[in-house]
Amino acid sequence: MTSPGSPAARAAGPRRDRHGRGVRGPLAWPSVPAMVSRRQRFDDLVLDSAARLEGRLGTRIHEVEFAVEDVPTTEPAPWERDGVPLGRVIPGHGRQPSRIVIYRRPVEARAQDQRELTAIVADVVVEQVAALFGMQPGDLDPRYGDGETD
Repeated sequence: MTSPGSPAARAAGPRRDRHGRGVRGPLAWPSVPAMVSRRQRFDDLVLDSAARLEGRLGTRIHEVEFAVEDVPTTEPAPWERDGVPLGRVIPGHGRQPSRIVIYRRPVEARAQDQRELTAIVADVVVEQVAALFGMQPGDLDPRYGDGETD
């Protein structure tokens, strides 16, 4: 049994309003951009980059699932042995759709700032979509490789 003043009793009890300023809450509310995680911002960049390609590919882009993983989890393919892959195409078969996976940490490691990150993500998405559909990245997106995102 614990006494009312013991540390165990204090930890189990209700939170105190120490100096009359109210109980501590979150530093920012969910609608504030500070509450958006880096992972969520990266996911949004990937989806925005894919949406940009809809004008060139039409509904074919809707047949592709996009995914984001932190790092590559499997052994690299023979053609990926030169370095860490930034993305990977997983062709669909049967009823399973094709999937493009973008690796967040390797992409973020190559970017110096948010603008460069946006450009790199756009280029990686274009490269992977072009590889999936048998196209050249420059034919798919004329802005490929120029570092511009708008």
